[in-house]
Amino acid sequence: MIETGSKIDTDFMLDIVKDGEEQTVAFDDLLERPTIVSVYMRNNTSGCDKQNKSLAQHSDWFDEQGYNIVAISKDTCGSHKNYAKKLDINYILASDPDYKFAEATDSIVEKNMFGNQYEAPSRSAYIIDTDGTVKAIIEKINTKDHASELKDVIENL
Repeated sequence: MIETGSKIDTDFMLDIVKDGEEQTVAFDDLLERPTIVSVYMRNNTSGCDKQNKSLAQHSDWFDEQGYNIVAISKDTCGSHKNYAKKLDINYILASDPDYKFAEATDSIVEKNMFGNQYEAPSRSAYIIDTDGTVKAIIEKINTKDHASELKDVIENL
């Protein structure tokens, strides 16, 4: 996994849902302000729903502190649109089926589900400055209290 203080390669494209609209953008364009990138596995699953509900409930606080939020999974933008409505999400949801962000942060890990081993992005969060420098990392997200753990990190930067 990338280390705090390192710069990530921001030269890749992502499909996103922002304000209910689908767009294809360069990741670099999402860094107009310091940005929280919260990685989750899948829409409409228990832990991921808790993780995103926590962010959605506190998204105004992060905005007031000067941070954008991007939650990223391999789900399609069509799925993200429905998910945003369901959970009242007002931040960017990014679709990354090719794990471009995980490659940029060196955060692809081996997982095991129902006896099957596979590689996928770790459930982690990153605070990234406008130039791509990683200011902080949460390597293991507390899905129930994700916003509070991010607030603690931001207040101590």
